[in-house]
Amino acid sequence: MARTPAIVSVDGTATRATNLYDLLRADIVGGDLEPGSKLAIEALAERYGASATPLREALNRLVSDGLVERREQRGFLVAGIGAADLQEITKTRCWLEEIALRESIAARTTEWEEALVLAHHRLARTPRSLSDSRFEDNPDWEPRHRAFHRALIAGCGSRWLLSFCDQLADQHYRYRRLSAPRAFAKRGVKTEHQQLMEAAIEGRADDAVALLRAHFERTAKVIRDDPTLFAPRAA
Repeated sequence: MARTPAIVSVDGTATRATNLYDLLRADIVGGDLEPGSKLAIEALAERYGASATPLREALNRLVSDGLVERREQRGFLVAGIGAADLQEITKTRCWLEEIALRESIAARTTEWEEALVLAHHRLARTPRSLSDSRFEDNPDWEPRHRAFHRALIAGCGSRWLLSFCDQLADQHYRYRRLSAPRAFAKRGVKTEHQQLMEAAIEGRADDAVALLRAHFERTAKVIRDDPTLFAPRAA
């Protein structure tokens, strides 16, 4: 369904390309634009109410993020998915977030601990699904889940490290989003989040890192075990 958001500058701080980048990124990461689908400029112009030049600029930025591919003779495509890619994303995310978590724990402050406890409290009180019997996505859950994981590493002291972690979290979320309806019944994460939060605020860095790594790897396994996610898709 085409959308026509107002893509205008606000006080000169946002360009059309930046707004388009945010909209396209959200639709790719959220699964509205499916992996491997063609991103035709004409169709995107109608969908987002935009012209070709800012669209191409936004798409080129998304190529740099690894969310869009540019191919000779085929133009732009939503980046594909694969089990090997998921494994690489998971492994790299474990490496980087281990460093960020250790640094955050080593430099922990009362403010960091309070922010982490609050983020966990908000997440724990938010059901993953709006229905207990079937998966019905709760739109409040993912932002609070993301905020909790960001709070864990927010005290690392490196904006570059946080930026890289955010980029990998986007990639992970894309896989989780595509698999969520089938994975819902197989996974309860409340206990894992609780244990992570407790280990972090108690300064048990080795335990926190082990829990975080296991958390990411369990998620990846649930996604890999989805019998339909990596099935061949129509061109």
